Amino acid sequence: MPHHRPEYPAGLVERAARIRLACFDVDGTLTDGRLWFDEDGRESKAFNVLDGQGLVQLRKAGVTVAFITARNSLVAANRARELGAEPHVDVNDKVACVEEIRTRLGLAREEVAFMGDDLPDLTVLRIAGFAVAPASVHHWIRDQVHWVTPSRGGEGAARELCDLILHAQGRVAALLEDREG
Repeated sequence: MPHHRPEYPAGLVERAARIRLACFDVDGTLTDGRLWFDEDGRESKAFNVLDGQGLVQLRKAGVTVAFITARNSLVAANRARELGAEPHVDVNDKVACVEEIRTRLGLAREEVAFMGDDLPDLTVLRIAGFAVAPASVHHWIRDQVHWVTPSRGGEGAARELCDLILHAQGRVAALLEDREG
């Protein structure tokens, strides 16, 4: 993750300012994309604590956070619940899932961000008001999104999106103020 204050283009700030729902693919976005299985077939994943803190702060700022993955992953569902995010696992149609959440919350598509990294995310990235990918995005998807984060999936990319949204919505000063003293 960069250690300097990022300069965001005005168009990105405008998009991020509207976001009320932030959805994240899991493998390759919230993780580095590797899948770990033990000898009994049990799955494990590594999540970045910086991403987790960003997701919690986003939720506290009033943005609904959802994990949306095609994998039937108990690990992803548990991590989502731990962070106060909506877990959506074993999802066959990511567009339908995002649309259901968006409709339930009474939001416009412009108020939805989606972060994904590969072909299974393409259709939902195309309908999102703010389509984002980590630096490790597959090259076919790179030109299909509004922003590619400086960091790779599982290495702070989700935090960078969270930080941009918090910045665009004027929440950073209050977050820093809460930590003083």
